[in-house]
Amino acid sequence: MLVLASASPRRQELLRNAGIEFVVHPANVAEIPRGGEAPRAFAERMAREKALAVFAQRPNDLVLGADTVVVVDGKILGKPRDAADAARMLRLLSGRKHEVITGVCIVGRKILPDVRSEATIVTMGMLGNDDIRDYVASGEPMDKAGAYAIQGIASRWISRIEGDYFNVVGLPVALVWGMLKET
Repeated sequence: MLVLASASPRRQELLRNAGIEFVVHPANVAEIPRGGEAPRAFAERMAREKALAVFAQRPNDLVLGADTVVVVDGKILGKPRDAADAARMLRLLSGRKHEVITGVCIVGRKILPDVRSEATIVTMGMLGNDDIRDYVASGEPMDKAGAYAIQGIASRWISRIEGDYFNVVGLPVALVWGMLKET
């Protein structure tokens, strides 16, 4: 049985759409970068910690952990704390390229933690103050890394992606599928 160590409705939808059967058992792990930790290392560590936390409770199952971060100027943008933080993040991303990294970990009874990651470059158009105000007021940015959902309202500002679209949504499905086929 595959167990998704995440409550993310986006990850659940992506797995369902790919025909991958799973159950949900969210991990309760503090998502705090260590001093000097590179964004990719942080995303991979979080994915590993989430998978191992759930695996400790479900040692007979195959567990999938994942963590997505948005990176601009080498800085990690997690989920916004509040509306002002969401607006700050959107101003940082406006008119620029940024990187979305998702760390993925699969662990099971006979499978050591297999940790990998996917990176996608996203180009966001210029956002005006009204765009940012209205978008934050919609509530959509509040539980998203980098304060936006590429598959939602923010799609109107994404002019280009280089890499895996599903990675930006929250789970690099092809990478996960390949990892599952190897187990």
